[in-house]
Amino acid sequence: METRRLRLLLELSRLGSMREVADALGTTTSTVSQQIAVLARETGAQLLEPDGRRVRLTPAGRRLAQNAAIILAAVEAAQADLDPGAEPAGAVRVAGFATAIRTTALPIIAELAVSHPKVSLLVHEHEPAEAHALLASDDVDLALTYDYNLAPAARDRSLEAIPLWSAAWGLGVPARSAPPVRAPASPAMVASFRRHDWIGNSRNRADEDVVRTLASMAGFEPRFAHQADSLDLVEDLIVAGLGVGLLPVGRQTKPGVRLLRLADPDVVLRAYAVIRQGRAAWPPLALVLDRLVKRGAASPADFG
Repeated sequence: METRRLRLLLELSRLGSMREVADALGTTTSTVSQQIAVLARETGAQLLEPDGRRVRLTPAGRRLAQNAAIILAAVEAAQADLDPGAEPAGAVRVAGFATAIRTTALPIIAELAVSHPKVSLLVHEHEPAEAHALLASDDVDLALTYDYNLAPAARDRSLEAIPLWSAAWGLGVPARSAPPVRAPASPAMVASFRRHDWIGNSRNRADEDVVRTLASMAGFEPRFAHQADSLDLVEDLIVAGLGVGLLPVGRQTKPGVRLLRLADPDVVLRAYAVIRQGRAAWPPLALVLDRLVKRGAASPADFG
């Protein structure tokens, strides 16, 4: 199998249409179609099937595209090893939660525009479960995800998670709420608001899992009445007296919101860069991962 045909198949799995592949690689749609047909004959497998007026990859085609990414990454890594001065080039598709995109990915995009103009990032905002699904289906190359120390995410063996940074979280309550006489342990702190409604995340159950874990230690079941994906909206609900919920400690809260630190146990959000196994050698992705790790180690998350 020729690597140029594997690249066409890989780009088709990424972009979804032969026309987009042709435009991206500077060739014609008929050339893309002919070369993938040759690849199908070489492999003895049906790689494409009709999808309305378009085509899509068959299960065999998707498997070959997944292997193609590893093969091409290995070839590019070998070329880079022979020519260390070669410049990485390509578009890295990123799916991640808003804070990681804003504080980690966007500054890197600005850096790469100057230092490596042939490498670009295509950004998609998604919560962890959504980003993992896109990564598993090879619709993105990199997922920026998170979990909590009290609600660790299950790990798929086909994926590799690289720690980036962590941030302490606390409990956001109405400013008029009576403060505790002393700073109690997290279960007792949560229990002091057992009669309140709680605010969960509409796109990720991790927040609720953390609260339920602490509440179970205190012997009660929290009542989740509201769900919001935006931290600003969580604060608006708190100010309106509609509930309490988790917020990052480093966030400057709105007037009317009081942030109580949770400790013993602490509540810590942990951010990760997640990739498919075997993809880290692809030069554009390797470059982005290196920048992500360095940026995560150099500065804490800013939840704005």
